[in-house]
Amino acid sequence: MEESWVSSAERIGADLHLELSGPGGRRAALIRALREAVRGGRLPPGTRLPPYRSLAADLGVARNTVADAYAELVAEGWLTARQGSGTRVADRAEPLRHAERRPGAAPPRARGPRHDLRQGTPDASAFPRAAWLASYRRALQRAPNEVFGPGDPAGRRELREALTEYLARARGVRTEPDRIVICSGFAHALRLLFGQGGNGGGVLRGPLAVEAYGLRFHRELLAAAGVRTVPLPLDGDGARVDLLGRERGVLLTPAHQFPTGGPLHASRRAAVIDWARARGTVVLEDDYDGEFRYDRKPVGALQGLDPERVIHLGSVSKSLSPALRLGWMVLPERYVGDVLAAKGDREAWASVPDQLGLADLVVSGAYDRHVRRMRQRYRGRRDRLVAALAAHAPRVGVTGVAAGLHAVLRLPPGTERATVEAAVRRGVALDGLAGFRHPETDMAAHDGLVVGYATPSEHAYGAALDALLGVLP
Repeated sequence: MEESWVSSAERIGADLHLELSGPGGRRAALIRALREAVRGGRLPPGTRLPPYRSLAADLGVARNTVADAYAELVAEGWLTARQGSGTRVADRAEPLRHAERRPGAAPPRARGPRHDLRQGTPDASAFPRAAWLASYRRALQRAPNEVFGPGDPAGRRELREALTEYLARARGVRTEPDRIVICSGFAHALRLLFGQGGNGGGVLRGPLAVEAYGLRFHRELLAAAGVRTVPLPLDGDGARVDLLGRERGVLLTPAHQFPTGGPLHASRRAAVIDWARARGTVVLEDDYDGEFRYDRKPVGALQGLDPERVIHLGSVSKSLSPALRLGWMVLPERYVGDVLAAKGDREAWASVPDQLGLADLVVSGAYDRHVRRMRQRYRGRRDRLVAALAAHAPRVGVTGVAAGLHAVLRLPPGTERATVEAAVRRGVALDGLAGFRHPETDMAAHDGLVVGYATPSEHAYGAALDALLGVLP
């Protein structure tokens, strides 16, 4: 079964859940799904459907598949098509108002938000399907038989070699394949480094200094491993690393502070390296969206200043998709053996075929081309957001540098909670800034929203932006 969220109408900007399943191929599945959406009332009479190009891109099917499905439904009377008016649900296609549930049928799915502006995910409709399929096919055709047996805990060497070259070229990372360990993402890396369940079995120990604003999930993961986190205040130059004390390490997002958006100033980058050297400890660098800087060339990785004092952590969750579950740790030499021991001989590793597919994508240049294309797309979306705020909500400003897949909107004092509640009522999914604040920080709080402008598909972004403007104070 394939599932996809598509816009049910440019006019109203609502999302529609289509299930492409059953016999007859994608054309037949799309026809059935659209009929059911009309019959069930999710596509009311008069609703304008997305253009062929947009719907085909969201579903990952050929344009002819969508065009043929529309044509058949027009012939059956479900849809109408007029030049200049697009394709719409016919007025006589009356929805079934009181559909009876068949005995034993599954309960209906909970309907998601109409407009998804949550941070943390790229545009799923932009995944480079053709390039990934080509790389995956080439990788499997060339793969030796050993690929399908027990793997190397460090990850496939093909990927580690590809990452060595790519990270040096794109992020200024200094390493070699034997110092890279492949993992299933940033959270998996934290579990390997600090252990799980508070059993003290990790490679590193706490207390760990962290930025005063960050992901609650990461703090909870560290707490579950028995690691106490100490919040560092933030200002216009990034984390206040001058306040570091006797902690055994520090976790930073130096290229683009998450979520507030500022980079770590050059003087503080040097200062935190000096602190790690003097204390004999380590800096954890979360390089979660380092490739996506729009106003200038991306700042290089902190790891390049001292490969023996920085653990560089990255993944493809922002550049490609979080569904791939592929990440990496670039380790100081002294930690490699302990991390591999923590992984064990039968750990739930990242898929080996996926590792080979990513290696080919990088080596072929398709990964670079995709990142450049998405950099332009996300830059355009951020620019649209900033322009819309200036025109329609001048009391709301955007903080941080032009980078990443999200923006923080600074709200007037005392308005954050009411704005988030208004967004929920309007079907707009987003996050308030307060949810990212460390519970023990004494840093002054500011009202704000964390808006993921990368999450909607391209044709749904305009409606999501309009809905956002409608809830701002």
